[in-house]
Amino acid sequence: MGKVKTIARRTFLIGSAAVAGGVAFGVWRYKTPYANPLLGGLAEGEAALTPYVKIDASGVTLVTPRADKGQGAYHVQAALIAEELDVDLAAVKVDPGPPDRAYWNTALAPEAAAFSAPNEGFVQDALTGVLGTVMKIMGMQITGGSTTVADGFVKLRAAGASARETLKLAASEQLGVAVTELRTEAGRVIAPDGTALAYEELAEAVAGMEPVQDVTLRAPEEWRYIGKPMKRVEMLAKVTGTQDYGIDFEIEDMVHAAVKLSPQQGGTLVSYDAGAALEMRGVSGAYEVSGGVAVVADNTWRAFQAAEAVEAEWGEAAMPANMEAHWAALEASFVADKQDSRVRDDGDVEAALESGEVIEATYRAPYLAHAPMEPVNAVVRVGEGRVDVWTGTQIPRFVQASVAKIAGVSNEDVHVHVLMMGGSFGHRLEDDVVRQAAEVAVQMKGVPVKLTYSRETDMAHDYTRQIAMAKMRGTVKDGRVEAYDLGIAMPSVIVSQMGRQGLSMPGPDSQIVAGAFEQALAIPHHRVTGYRADPLAPVSSWRSVGASSNGFFYNLGLEELIEAAGADPMEERLRLASDPLARKVLEAVAEMSGWNGASLGPRRGRGVAMTRSFGVDCAEVVEVTDTDDGIRIDKVYVAAEVGRVIDPVNFENQVQGGVVFGLGHAMNCEITYDGGIAEQQNFDSFEGMRMNQCPDIIVRGLENGDVVRGVGEPPVPPAAPALAAAIYAATGVRLRQMPFSMFVEFAS
Repeated sequence: MGKVKTIARRTFLIGSAAVAGGVAFGVWRYKTPYANPLLGGLAEGEAALTPYVKIDASGVTLVTPRADKGQGAYHVQAALIAEELDVDLAAVKVDPGPPDRAYWNTALAPEAAAFSAPNEGFVQDALTGVLGTVMKIMGMQITGGSTTVADGFVKLRAAGASARETLKLAASEQLGVAVTELRTEAGRVIAPDGTALAYEELAEAVAGMEPVQDVTLRAPEEWRYIGKPMKRVEMLAKVTGTQDYGIDFEIEDMVHAAVKLSPQQGGTLVSYDAGAALEMRGVSGAYEVSGGVAVVADNTWRAFQAAEAVEAEWGEAAMPANMEAHWAALEASFVADKQDSRVRDDGDVEAALESGEVIEATYRAPYLAHAPMEPVNAVVRVGEGRVDVWTGTQIPRFVQASVAKIAGVSNEDVHVHVLMMGGSFGHRLEDDVVRQAAEVAVQMKGVPVKLTYSRETDMAHDYTRQIAMAKMRGTVKDGRVEAYDLGIAMPSVIVSQMGRQGLSMPGPDSQIVAGAFEQALAIPHHRVTGYRADPLAPVSSWRSVGASSNGFFYNLGLEELIEAAGADPMEERLRLASDPLARKVLEAVAEMSGWNGASLGPRRGRGVAMTRSFGVDCAEVVEVTDTDDGIRIDKVYVAAEVGRVIDPVNFENQVQGGVVFGLGHAMNCEITYDGGIAEQQNFDSFEGMRMNQCPDIIVRGLENGDVVRGVGEPPVPPAAPALAAAIYAATGVRLRQMPFSMFVEFAS
């Protein structure tokens, strides 16, 4: 149990603002608090909003600024606030709030600093502080990097505690009862004689009060929500089919738009003829937009059909036309002048390689589409001095800035309404669809324009996961792994992604080696080198980013060295484990799976992999059977160290989803280009895992660490290498390239 007053003096300011009989409470980071972002434009009689808690006559609203794309972000944030506020999750409303600097992501700085100063201590702490200051000034309101829980674990509880104690103070004054005699429960302040005042009744009273800042966060044994199974706040709507997503959004007088873009990813528009499209039923206009042409109609289907009818001449895309050139570019990047980083360099790798027999291998990982179930979409209405945007996005402040530039207004005049998303996996870290909708909307003043991508447009013009290649060299000695040298080549994800927002990134790109350099294994001679390939296809963050491919590379390279040493894959990892937390993760997954080094029997195999990504050690054991119909994945065991499990049900769902995501893409998925055109444009050619192929997935969350982490991405990197190792154990087929379906059959 810790005093927030100590935290508040050093790193937090807790503030409030009051309007029209309401009050709200929020937490701001270090020194100067940002102005309350929700005060402007309140209707008559509406209570004031501040970053996290709103109280008015209609009830309690919890503001949850990290975007929900199916991972339960709204639920987890609401639960953290409710834990200290003493409200029933089923009785409150949840609102994502507006884009604002006040919602900057406090957990992004440590992740960014981990690369440039990967060792714990003063240097990393100092760099984290510097990056944190920069991110605060920039107002980096971003959902990503598995940071929602890490960002909110303390500050959201502190906001709830501040609100609770202020409400108790107001009730104390009304009832003439000492604050210490009052308690709270289910959205009420309760006196010793049973008199209860609902929070709504106290809204006007607390409106003019300074919030109580000297509050104590409750000890774990007092928690009502954290660590206990919960029903997600949006679950009823989802299971009854009443949950609205961005693609469902409608507003009066809205028109529908679709785009025709160059068949080549990144190709430019030279000229177009929309004559045939404009003659089609329901079509009202055609407009040039970034990357192509938008057609407006009275419903989405007619807009799709009209967009297809547009005739256009396209310029060539900048990237290589065919996959052979992409792979050749990566192969050519393993040279000194392409070296981007060498953060891990233990022992004397060169000497070790010269003194023993060298084991070598090359690994490949393809481009992959994000392919969420809901194609990207946005509604934009440009009025006089005000622009409204309705969309699902992970980057609301970037969206705000982009639309403001297009509409010629200030950022403050762009009102972004963040909607529930039907998946993302990083896709909604981009904002092309919003920009294109805005480009149409500025030419149709006052008319809401809804732009929706077709499935084919969404996939063919996705900024995919990076293509990557790795080269492994190593030696073994006395039945142990002695040296491990891993070089990884890929284009810079961060440069590609940030460049589309007009930002530059000096220095190395951490994602080129993420999921490889930070692994907690004490190999005597151990080196990881990142090589930055020249830009190829435009790429973006894909669930677990660099670690999604590097976890595959690193674990398979280690697996081959362990086999050469004649050691057991689990036992050798346990011997090498250099961090007690990582060791406990391996011990847990070994115990869960009954790993004892013995064979599972004919045509059966199992494999293990562990990857530390986003600060989380996650280990997986995959068991397979080589059937007459192909490889069947039987079971997957997963253990992950996250410091604190907020909701065991949501945790299990997140981990299971990550495993399915990692396995399915490793089995069947890739994006390839022919003449610069993506050859996979729908789920018939980008299949993933079918439900009948899904294995039993047994999950365990460990809570041994002091730092609270997120688990949205860490289960993805170990899945592919554990599956590859299991297939090798069952069949003798060594897999070094994804997708595996190029080399083995999977049972359907």
